[in-house]
Amino acid sequence: MRATIQLCTYNRAALLERVLEACFDQTVAETDYEVVLVDDGSTDATPAVIETARSRASCAFTVVTQRNSGLAAGRNAGIARARGERIVFIDDDVLPLPNFVEQHLRTHELHPQAIVRGGAITVEKLDDLPPPVWSIKDYSGNFFWTTNVSVPLATIRDVGGFDENFSEYGWEDIDVGLRLRARGVKAFFNPKALVYHFKPRRRGDGVETMVRQARAQARTAARLLRLHPNWRAYLATGANPVQRGFHGMMRKLRVPERLRRRLEVPVAEQRELSGRELRAARALANEVYFEELERALTAPEAG
Repeated sequence: MRATIQLCTYNRAALLERVLEACFDQTVAETDYEVVLVDDGSTDATPAVIETARSRASCAFTVVTQRNSGLAAGRNAGIARARGERIVFIDDDVLPLPNFVEQHLRTHELHPQAIVRGGAITVEKLDDLPPPVWSIKDYSGNFFWTTNVSVPLATIRDVGGFDENFSEYGWEDIDVGLRLRARGVKAFFNPKALVYHFKPRRRGDGVETMVRQARAQARTAARLLRLHPNWRAYLATGANPVQRGFHGMMRKLRVPERLRRRLEVPVAEQRELSGRELRAARALANEVYFEELERALTAPEAG
C-alpha cells in the first residue's frame, strides 16, 4: 500500500462526515491508500458517523477507538495501525482535495526520504468554497504541521512517533519536526497537495476557549524548550528576550485587562465577533500566552 491518511477526531461529528467523504474521494486507486481514523473518546454522535462512513468507504478504512488521551497518543495509535509506505497526517477540520494523496505521492517520488508539506486554504464556511488555488496569504512556515504533511512511515516510527507527554494543546507536531530536522530529514512543499482548513468565525462564547488554549499552549511550549533548547524553538515559541520583554511591558500597562473589558459585551451576548472584536480576542489570547509562558518557564519541571 502506498499511503495512509491518518487523522484523529474528538467531538466533531457534524464535520467528520464530510471530512471522511473527502478522504474517500481520491484520484489514486482505492487499493493504493487507506484511511486510519482515531476517535479520541468522543461523546457526541461521532460513533454513528463512523458507522455510516464504514458503509461508504471506498478504500481500506480502519477505526481506532480510545479513551480521551490527547492528540499525541491518538497520532501514535494511528501510526501503529498504518500500513502505507507514506503516512499523510491531516486534522478533523480539513477537507482534502481529490488529488491530495496523488500530489503527496508525486513529490515523494522525487524525494523518497523527505517530508512533504501541503498547502492549506483557510475558510470560515464549507459552503461556496473558494477556488482551490493556494496563495502566499495561506503560507505556514512550520516544518512539520499535521494539518497537511506526509513522511515515510518508517521514518516517523524510527524517531519514536509523537511524545505523549505533550498531553495538552499544542507543539506536539513541532517537536516531531525538530527531531526529524535533527536527523537531517529534508522537507519539500507542494502547493498542489491542498486542503481546505475550516476555521469558523469566533463567537463571544468562544473567547474563554481561546484563552484556555493559549494557556495550555504556553505550558507545552515550555516543555518543547526543555527538549529543544535551540534558536528554532525559542523563535517558534516566542521565548526570546525581545518578545518576552515586549509582552512583559504590555502586562505592566495592563493591556490584558483592557482587552477583557472590550470583550465583555460580545461574550455576554454570545454572538459572532466583529472584525475589531476578533482582533481584540486574538490579542488577549496572545497576551495570556506570554503571561503563562513566564510562569511555565520558571516553574520546576514536573516528573
